[in-house]
Amino acid sequence: MKLMSPLAVAVVLAAAAPAAAESVLFIGNSFTFGAGSAVRFYRNDTVKDLNDEGVGGVPALFESFTRQAGLDYDVSLETRGGTGLDFHLTEKRTVIDRRWDVVVAHGYSTLDADKPRDPKKLVATAKQLADLMRARNPGVELYLTSTWARADQVYPAEGAWAGQSVGAMATDVRAAYDEAARGAGATVIPVGNAWNRAMQSGVADANPYDGVDAGKLNLWTYDHYHASTHGYYLEALTVFGRVTGRDPRTLGESECSAFELGMSRAEVRTLQQIAFEELAASGAVAHNAQPPKSEDSPRRCDAR
Repeated sequence: MKLMSPLAVAVVLAAAAPAAAESVLFIGNSFTFGAGSAVRFYRNDTVKDLNDEGVGGVPALFESFTRQAGLDYDVSLETRGGTGLDFHLTEKRTVIDRRWDVVVAHGYSTLDADKPRDPKKLVATAKQLADLMRARNPGVELYLTSTWARADQVYPAEGAWAGQSVGAMATDVRAAYDEAARGAGATVIPVGNAWNRAMQSGVADANPYDGVDAGKLNLWTYDHYHASTHGYYLEALTVFGRVTGRDPRTLGESECSAFELGMSRAEVRTLQQIAFEELAASGAVAHNAQPPKSEDSPRRCDAR
């Protein structure tokens, strides 16, 4: 019997070993960790919080969606409320400076906390982040999440977008992220545009200061700043679709995380459709993907 060489044995073992999960890092602030909603600590045992603060947030929803879709991602997050990318680059560099396959990041919600509406800091720090990540992995996929409009920056007189509409704020924010993405060689995830679409189509209310219209969702939470559970769910669906290329509707209206968060099947179906339409408009997902058959009743997510 001829014995295999050590090299041949190593090749056979490597071929038999399961492929490693793609590593995904989320970098952000309260818009990522889910402040103001049940999403904040949701399924935090399924993701790695690099700051050890027990956060689940949007990354945990993303992990749940990908697992239900039969995909394998190893999801981590590094978040700090009220910060932009500059904070993570200076204060958390040693935490995030490692090899990642995918990085999903965003800056401060008004583009610059000190100079609202000014995109310069976002553009500069996005490029710095790209350089840092590519030094570790030249093939890293970098995504920048264009965030939603803040009602508290539009309707009160002291808001940075006072006198304009929530749609106008989200459009301005998206333009800044487009500029940042061009400089960083990144891809934009159109979360703010998905929110706009939900309001324009009558799914969501556009002004929580005058009450929420009957039959419409409020994508903001009580402070008219952060998202509600529905708002974060729409964010996570949009991130899921853009990063994986999967039609969010394929998760189905019995999607288990929505059930665990207390959402109705009708709400889930509507938000998945909004996310799909926004992503399909830019060619980010394929049209006419068939959703799974709905179960008679939703059930809890399987344990990891």
